[in-house]
Amino acid sequence: MSFVKGIDHIQVAAPKGSDEEARMFYGDLLGMNELEKPESLKGRGGCWFQCGFQEVHVGIEETFHPSKKAHPGFITEDLKGLQKTLLAAGYTVKEDVPIAGRNRIFTEDPFGNRIEFLEFGKDE
Repeated sequence: MSFVKGIDHIQVAAPKGSDEEARMFYGDLLGMNELEKPESLKGRGGCWFQCGFQEVHVGIEETFHPSKKAHPGFITEDLKGLQKTLLAAGYTVKEDVPIAGRNRIFTEDPFGNRIEFLEFGKDE
């Protein structure tokens, strides 16, 4: 029996006062819709976004250190277009070897957290 049935959300950490940068990256640049945080959590800072059926929570960490290894892997249907968008916005993009029918790239969010983007079923 599996006790885990799926993923509700992932959380990435960010430094205090970075809500607007998070909105610009996850909302404006990546196109995720921002969700209203529950009233009971608004005072903590950070923001939430819809990502498919899951959510991405950007949480404020008082003693923030970016995650350089652990990372979310976001699915895209236009990896090359996303790569061009990231580069045009000044982000560094690292291509990596495809795995199991998935092309992929890595970047960092504005806070230095590692982020992976994957595109399924394209042989490029």
